[in-house]
Amino acid sequence: MLQQALHIWQENKLKRENIAPHLASVVNSAVSPADVGKGAADILVQFSGVKKTYDGENLVVKNLNLDIQRGEFLTLLGPSGSGKTTCLMMLAGFEFPTGGEIRLDGQLLNKVPPHKRNIGMVFQNYALFPHMTVAQNVAYPLRVRNINGSERAEKVKKALDMVQMGKFGDRYPAQLSGGQQQRIALARALVFDPKLVLMDEPLGALDKQLREHMQLELKALHKRLGVTFVYVTHDQSEALTMSDRVAVFDQGIIQQLAVVDRLYEYPENQFVAGFIGDNNRFNGVLTATDGGNATLRLPHGALLSGVNANQAAVNQQVVACIRPERIHLLPLDSTTPNALRVSVTSLIYFGDHVRVRCAIPQQDDCFVKLSLNDPALAGLYEGSQVALDIDPKHLRLFI
Repeated sequence: MLQQALHIWQENKLKRENIAPHLASVVNSAVSPADVGKGAADILVQFSGVKKTYDGENLVVKNLNLDIQRGEFLTLLGPSGSGKTTCLMMLAGFEFPTGGEIRLDGQLLNKVPPHKRNIGMVFQNYALFPHMTVAQNVAYPLRVRNINGSERAEKVKKALDMVQMGKFGDRYPAQLSGGQQQRIALARALVFDPKLVLMDEPLGALDKQLREHMQLELKALHKRLGVTFVYVTHDQSEALTMSDRVAVFDQGIIQQLAVVDRLYEYPENQFVAGFIGDNNRFNGVLTATDGGNATLRLPHGALLSGVNANQAAVNQQVVACIRPERIHLLPLDSTTPNALRVSVTSLIYFGDHVRVRCAIPQQDDCFVKLSLNDPALAGLYEGSQVALDIDPKHLRLFI
């Protein structure tokens, strides 16, 4: 699924570049001359030294500095307890920072209540009013803003049509499927033309097929509107499919902030490498370096040469990581450099690929992903003795 998500992102990259001028004109048309003068056309949200603690001691969010670009789709990704949802709640106004500043278009938000921030919010459980019809739910943000009846009706119709729910205005939330309720919650978040839309794992309750469909719909809607989206999830494939950039959280800190392909191919530390997709880990010691290239000795004596040293020193213990799809299987007698002799312990069929599990002396088991038409699969069985082709340019070394 992660590979599919990366493929989708790469296909859309050219489209994003082609529509960028159009999106910029749409976005900038909503910016006042005063905002442009302050440089707000580039940065919409700023977290500056933001901290959050609930007990006065343990920081849930630690000195967060983050700029969110106007019009981008930014995902906050991380495991439970990493601080991502707390950041979203502080931006929404449901939590206040213990220290630091949060600004929206230059305005300090620290003590501004949620209803005065002009921010749309889509919750994990959608939070639709069960006693109100779909149209009444979508109209609610307009009512509290004292938008008159005719204008309100026009905006509700436009918002429902935007999410392809125009024929469902008279129904109640209980009469809708999960995917339909998600669309209504999104329409309600967009109906008053907010500068920013926040989403807290809104697809978590949907089944896999519908969730993947809604991911593409959300991304398409974002492109069409040019509104800034900030999305929270712990689902890596979801983040890769939809986002322009992803901020990976752990222990209240952003471990890496990058566009999705760089995040996947060039993780900056072991946590990101392990959290985003599958990774094989080789423990070893650097035995030599030459202009940034190094030789890694594994515990059982095998050597991997031409590895990027990544600031590691000779005789230092390191961990080398490589994606399963970057490893190829070779015959046991291969003379290819960096070929490791291994024993196949299992073959697992995944539909679009086969996962080959291999045992390496004094290391954790290694996984290789092979496409179904890979000739290396021919005659392969549990117990086969093969060689792993380790390309050093795909190895990432961490201290």
